[in-house]
Amino acid sequence: MIMKNCEVILGKGHTIQDFVEIGKYPVGSDKTIIGNNAVIRSHSVIYAGNRIGNDFQTGHGILLRENNIIGNNVSIGTHSIVERENNIGNNVRIHSNCFIPEFVMIEDDVWIGPSTTILNVLHPPCPRFEDCAKSVRLRRGAKIGGNVSIGPRVSIGENSLIGMGAVVTKDIPDNVLAYGNPARVICNIDEMECEVGYFERPYEWQD
Repeated sequence: MIMKNCEVILGKGHTIQDFVEIGKYPVGSDKTIIGNNAVIRSHSVIYAGNRIGNDFQTGHGILLRENNIIGNNVSIGTHSIVERENNIGNNVRIHSNCFIPEFVMIEDDVWIGPSTTILNVLHPPCPRFEDCAKSVRLRRGAKIGGNVSIGPRVSIGENSLIGMGAVVTKDIPDNVLAYGNPARVICNIDEMECEVGYFERPYEWQD
């Protein structure tokens, strides 16, 4: 484990594997705080200034840029990249090979499938990038299927499910299933069926 350039505070019960860097960049940033029971797997790089809650886990080789605020029980999968100054709630799962740009709001209980890409700028490169980019929000309980692209200035509604391979270019309301390119609303969550018959309907266990 390598810790340089800033103060790093680690909670109790942490596991840090080989070739991990914490708090190394950027020079002069605020302290990095990681709560209890963290598991940070090999080749992960966590920049300075992050505030991370308890029960944090990473896969192998993740990159977490500076000044993110991250809640409890959050996992970031192998080879995923989370850029700076995001706000990530509790019980969030970000699977492998995902890209989360700057300034994204991810609320509690969000599930993000593998190879999801979020974009936050309409016209890159833009001299007012930071003003324009603060616009993407994944609301509480949203679920994003694998290989989904979410565009700038888009909000995904509470408990909504975005099907695999979708390209989301406009806001998605609460409690719906949406997919396609561009993504469109297919039905309400309550109208979905469990095709294998394990449950009367998907997500009934959340009620």
